Amino acid sequence: MRQPLRALRQVVTSRPVMRIPDRASDVESATLRYLLYVLLPAWFAPGVLDWWQHRRTDIEHTAGVKESAIHLLMMAEVGVPITLVLLCEVNPAVLTAMAVAVAAHEATALWDVKTAVDSGREVRPIEQHIHSFLESLPFMGTAAIACLHWKQVRELVKADGAWRFQWKKNPLPSNYLTGVAAAIAGLIALPYGEELLRCLRARLR
Repeated sequence: MRQPLRALRQVVTSRPVMRIPDRASDVESATLRYLLYVLLPAWFAPGVLDWWQHRRTDIEHTAGVKESAIHLLMMAEVGVPITLVLLCEVNPAVLTAMAVAVAAHEATALWDVKTAVDSGREVRPIEQHIHSFLESLPFMGTAAIACLHWKQVRELVKADGAWRFQWKKNPLPSNYLTGVAAAIAGLIALPYGEELLRCLRARLR
């Protein structure tokens, strides 16, 4: 078990880490900063606020397990493309996965609201406003990444180029990836896991 992990660690550490110079002001560097340090962190705040709205409106005794499971599905639909972009080279395969995930997320968002309303759970105006952020952020991120990798978009349209996932040649710093993983675990997985547990307990009662 240790040998494969050691080999993977050597592969990761042997590649030069991607750095954005502090004083770089070109459009590409500015867009990368925006994606890594603004848009991605911005996803966590409305996610936590949405969870709080579900709790305030007594989700465990209305839509219950069904809606909570839909929320987890939506987290996965956003989490998978984020993971791919952070770890893999952006190519037609990654762009396709992102486009499919965004489309699936939009469809699931409609299903989510319908499930809540049909169950009698009050979807307050503030929650609807929070949803607008959660629905727009994946599209904004995908559009920005497409602009950064226009050549790959053209290869996607031509059905040409790399159609398999490849590790980044210049990976992101490990401390950044660790911070993102910790934020996902603490601000997304933990509260929504707690929500599902509450709903399961209410169903058993």
